[in-house]
Formats: sequence, C-alpha cells, structure tokens
Amino acid sequence: MTQRSVAKQPGAVMVIGGAGFLGSHIVDRLLSDGARVDVVDDLSTGSLANLSAARSSAVDGALRIHTLDVTIPEFVEVVRLRRPDTMYVTALLTPTMHDSVGCTKSYAIAVAIFEAAVQAKVGKVVVTLPAAVLYGEVPARDLPIKEDRERRPVGLPGVTANAMIELCEIYRRDHDIEFTVLALPTVYGPRQEPNNNVVSAFVAARSTETDPAIFGDGKQTRDFLFVDDAADAASRACVKGGGLVLHIGTGQQTSVKDLWALIGEGRPANFEPKQTHSLQRVALSASRARLHLGWSSWTTLADGINLTKAG
Repeated sequence: MTQRSVAKQPGAVMVIGGAGFLGSHIVDRLLSDGARVDVVDDLSTGSLANLSAARSSAVDGALRIHTLDVTIPEFVEVVRLRRPDTMYVTALLTPTMHDSVGCTKSYAIAVAIFEAAVQAKVGKVVVTLPAAVLYGEVPARDLPIKEDRERRPVGLPGVTANAMIELCEIYRRDHDIEFTVLALPTVYGPRQEPNNNVVSAFVAARSTETDPAIFGDGKQTRDFLFVDDAADAASRACVKGGGLVLHIGTGQQTSVKDLWALIGEGRPANFEPKQTHSLQRVALSASRARLHLGWSSWTTLADGINLTKAG
C-alpha cells in the first residue's frame, strides 16, 4: 500500500465503521502510522474479513475490535474505557442512499457518536461524507468544485449530509469538540463489494465477463479517488484541518464510458435509462486540503484500477 508520512502521529483513534471498505483501509493506514486503533462496527454492512491484514499486522494490543451498535448505551462505556483522542465516522451516507429510514438512522448515529464524545471528553471527530450530494449539478465552468461554493443538497442524502456538517459545528461551538469533515468523491479500491459504486460494478462485470449497465449516455463524469489516497487524507486529519470541510478529490473528470473502456478492455456495455438523482458531472478541488492537510492525490486512475483488480 502506497503511503505518505504525516508530521505527527495520530495517537489513539476509534474508527466507527472500521470493518467496512473505507474504514478498514483507514484502520490499516492508522496502524502503519503508529496509532492505537479501536474499531467499532455492528457488521451490518462491514466484514471482519476486511480487517484480516490489520489483525495480522497489529502488535502489542494496537488494535481492538468491538462488535457494537453505537446507538446503545454500552457504546458510551467503550468510548470512556478506551479514551480515544480522535473518533472517525465513515460511511454514514452514500450517494445512492435515498430512503428516509437510512438517512434518519445515519443522523441518529452521528448524534450518538458526538454525545459519546462529549461524555468521554474526546478531542476530535472526523466525518467522511459524499461531496456530490452537497452541491447538486454544477456547471462545467465551475469545476472542480471548491468548498466555498453554495451548497444545494440533493435529495434526502444531501439534506442529511448538510445537517451533519451543521451538527459538527454545533458540537464544536457548544462542547469544544474539534472536527474535520472530509467530503469525498467516488472512492474505489480493493475490498469493495460489487455494485458499491460504478467502479466496483465494472470490475465485477469484467471479472465475470458480463456486460455492465451504463445509465444514460455514459458521458456523465465522476472524480475517482483511490482508497489509499483517501486513507492518507484521513490520517492527516487526525492532527490537522480543525473546524473545516475539506474536499478530498483528484480534480479530474472521467466519463463513465471512458471508465468502462479502461476496465472492460473492449467488452460491450448495456445502456439503460438515466437514474434519478444522477448528476452529469462531478470533480473536487483539493486546493484547501493541500493547504491545511498537506495532502494531494497521487494514484492515477489506471494504476488504481490495476491495484483494484489485483486486490
């Protein structure tokens, strides 16, 4: 796994959702940076298999796993006992989540985590959110998107994501809990479930020699970020970027058609009607992340796809 060093070790960290795709990669990175890591995951979507590398590499009690729902009282006791310096909240929302039950549960989880942070005197909470649902459709001339752009939340996920940012600000103001929000584009890489996003769906289709579905004309663009790059930003956010929403993206647009051309190696695809809530173009400027985290992406899409296939 390609990594970059940070100026200061992240200390004791609790990763909520650490058995998931992104969460497990963050756990790997934090352990390699010398952190003591606690994973809290109810395994409703995550898997202990994602933590197999972390479990085999962790030494001297550096990793502990708690199979736990954060909305039950026992979670607060675990946080008090383990006393993390930083708590990570990963995968609360996804760009494909549109039901009220999922969004309501995600917000309730975020509140429970902040309340536990208050009671356990945790110093900082880092939250990852999907950037696309915060801004809606953005004209091509205004891409890549910067953080000072007016937010125009898309559907229930967008409203919920925006409310979570406001929640971070409230707990910072009223309880002195620092935060950093990492707004992410389409993150891809090894350990991703098929159909988690367009990259994992295409990789699965190529491996099974089936023709994937492309919704719309395939000219819609996305900003594809390799998971190791995202984990690097997450590690840096332990000690930097306080009080900020930071875009963690490549700034590059790649069309869905071009993505399949790269992955499918000449295989055809099935074109189907455009999906509801699908945006035409997405790309994120990382200029603020470069300034405040010292971060920028380094994995090319071609290299990232090859690592994903091999993973």
